[in-house]
Formats: sequence, C-alpha cells, structure tokens
Amino acid sequence: MGQKTNPIGARLGIIRGWESNWFGSKKDYSSKLIEDHKIRTYLMARINKGGISKIVIERTLGKLIVTIHTSKPGIIIGKGGNEVDRIKEELKKLTGKEDVQINILEIRRPELDAMIVGDTIAKQIENRINYKRAIKMAIASALRMGAEGIKIKVSGRLGGAEIARTEEIKQGRTPLHTLRMDIDYANVFALTVYGKIGIKVWICKGEVLAKRDLNPNFIGGKEGGGLSDRRDHRGDDHRGDRRGGDRGGRGGDRGGRGGDRGGRSRN
Repeated sequence: MGQKTNPIGARLGIIRGWESNWFGSKKDYSSKLIEDHKIRTYLMARINKGGISKIVIERTLGKLIVTIHTSKPGIIIGKGGNEVDRIKEELKKLTGKEDVQINILEIRRPELDAMIVGDTIAKQIENRINYKRAIKMAIASALRMGAEGIKIKVSGRLGGAEIARTEEIKQGRTPLHTLRMDIDYANVFALTVYGKIGIKVWICKGEVLAKRDLNPNFIGGKEGGGLSDRRDHRGDDHRGDRRGGDRGGRGGDRGGRGGDRGGRSRN
C-alpha cells in the first residue's frame, strides 16, 4: 500500500481535507469535475513562475471561490492588484460564471511543501544543473526547516544518459503506512531537451495526534510546527553543549601548554 497508493488520497478525511469543496447531483457532477480540472490546468499554465502549491475550489449557490496557495503572492497579485483582476476576468470567461472570487494564501515555509520542492528541482534540471546536486540541496533545506524525513525519486534519461533509469535519495523517515503522519506528496515533470524526467517528492512533517481541521485552506498545523520547532531547539542546544564539552575536555587534557600559549598572547 505504501508504494502504490497516493499518500494524500490515503489520508483524506483523516488528517487532510479535499481540495474541491462542493456538492454535485448526478446531472451536473461530471461537468463540475471537468470545470475544476480546466481551472487548475489553466492557472498552473497561466501563473508558471508563481510558486503554486495547490488550488482549492469551493462552490456555493452561483458563486465560485478559488483559493491559490503560493510561495510568491506578489507575482500573482501584481502592481496594485491588476494581475488578480485579469485572472478573475479570464476565469469568468472560462467558467461562464459572473461571481468569481480569488483568494491568495501565502506559504510561509516553501521548503516543506512537496509541490514547490518538486517544481524547484524540475526547473533546476531544465536549466542543466546536475540532478544529484539539486536533490541534495532540496533535502538539506527541508531538514533544516524541521522536516522529519524526505524522499525524492527521479526517473528518466538522467544526465542525458542513453538508457533511462530511476534513482532515489532519502534522509530521515517517511512512514507511508502510518496514516497519522503528515506526509506531503507531489509528482512533477521536468521537460528537458533529451526527454521528460519524472520527479516524486515525499516530505514527512511529523505526527498529527490532535484532531485536525480538515478545511483544505488550513495552513501548516499548529501541532506539527510546534513539535518541529521544539525538536530543532533541543537538538541545537544539545549539540552545542556536546561540542563545547568535547573541546573543553580536549583542551584540558592536553595540559598547560594551551593555557600558557593563551596567556602569552593575551599579555
């Protein structure tokens, strides 16, 4: 199950909410579903460099609310909000609805968002940066920001090789079977000159023990953020103490020579 099931789909209704919130009858369900797909495809292509993580679509009576989760809200808003107004008008034409509302939510820690991490790696591979270097940089920045574990898998003609292959680099833990583990997942493609390279990213943000709000616009989780912050703090303090103790011990064991030198330089 851990290898075949989408980690987001497996956690729906447990610790994650749906990205489309509306009720559809048998008659109009399929048309609404196709419309959702069109909106997401259009916005992803339209705001190519906007650092979009996910697009949440909500429908009420005659009203369409589109919430864009992004790491670069300035690009989407534009000068004086001109860009948002343009996008709103374009969505009205695409959907045929008069009442369209666009909300923009900023992602504070893009290093912990699987979609943005995958998109960053894809852009680097397209710019001919070595894929191993791009992956290792992404892993290091995610762990620095408090992720419990991260796994990245790339497949295709890596480095322009004749034969396609798959490589996986992981650090920390990503328990896919544990449904209370908050695991973010994304599947992204890099379009290179020598073919398409697939990138899969799993990021483990920690365990969700309390009941979580299943609203898809819920940002980050207080439990996960608090735990990771506390863990980082403890790790840093402990590491600092150990290093200080070791160095102090070594200095003391080596005898008075170190102390004499220090005394001479001060005098």
